[in-house]
Amino acid sequence: MEDRGHLMTELRNPRSAQIDRISIGEAVDVINAEDATVAATVAAARNEIVQAIELVVAAFEAGGRLIYVGAGTSGRLGVLDASECPPTFLSDPRMVQGIIAGGWDALRRAIEGAEDFPEHGAAKMDEMDVGAHDVVMGITTGGTTPYVHGALARAKERGAKTIFFGCVDRDHVKDDADVSIRVLLGPEVITGSTRMKAGTATKLVLNTITTVSMVRIGKVYENLMVDVNTRANRKLVDRGTRMIMTVTSLERDEAAELLRRSGGHVKTALVMHARKIAREEAERLLAGHHGRLAEVIAPPTK
Repeated sequence: MEDRGHLMTELRNPRSAQIDRISIGEAVDVINAEDATVAATVAAARNEIVQAIELVVAAFEAGGRLIYVGAGTSGRLGVLDASECPPTFLSDPRMVQGIIAGGWDALRRAIEGAEDFPEHGAAKMDEMDVGAHDVVMGITTGGTTPYVHGALARAKERGAKTIFFGCVDRDHVKDDADVSIRVLLGPEVITGSTRMKAGTATKLVLNTITTVSMVRIGKVYENLMVDVNTRANRKLVDRGTRMIMTVTSLERDEAAELLRRSGGHVKTALVMHARKIAREEAERLLAGHHGRLAEVIAPPTK
């Protein structure tokens, strides 16, 4: 059995050594103080995160996918981020996908042994027909998950770009990914419980990668979610209406009517208003500019 006791995520944290004997309030303070270090530590990996986003944007523009692979908390967070992209950006559900060792049952309950087989991770890449236009991101905060390493190795063999994410030093756990993101948070409050700081860091990094990637392919105008699915529920109809009001200065009733005439598509509505054109022409213009709204409603001056 491999001794993982030297890994940063497995070390004891001296600042929480008495957590079983202090008051509830003091325990909350200890956890909060540790959590407060996460954002700055993620910021230290800025350059690698930028490189990862560049790979993902290139994949999306080529019709490829971002595929997260993980086990346990890491796998669940990958599935979570993937599932949040379609309602946020109206993206095709195939663009960002999350794979967790043990399958869908592992989302609801721990299937700890599922992570021990690299061949299962490799087989999943074959099953998904991973190819040269795809990016596969392996998430393993402790760095050693065999399922993830097996998936990354096979993805690379199949021509995909690869990203590794871990919270352990490269000297302790090596990888062969195109981009290696290391967020070195130090020991957890509860020894080895990477659902804590490491999980928080994972959520921050995944949110950043997909959000900036979606912005770059035109899913956002200024800082507005203009690809919102207003057909989903009343809340999103309201949000879409308010976005139109914000950009156009129309009154609410006028904005709501414009949204209705656009077929419920905020981007189309904004082009219709800015260019004074019908829905079909607005849709054609957007398609010609790959959905990048700014290029249509505020074209560069000659």
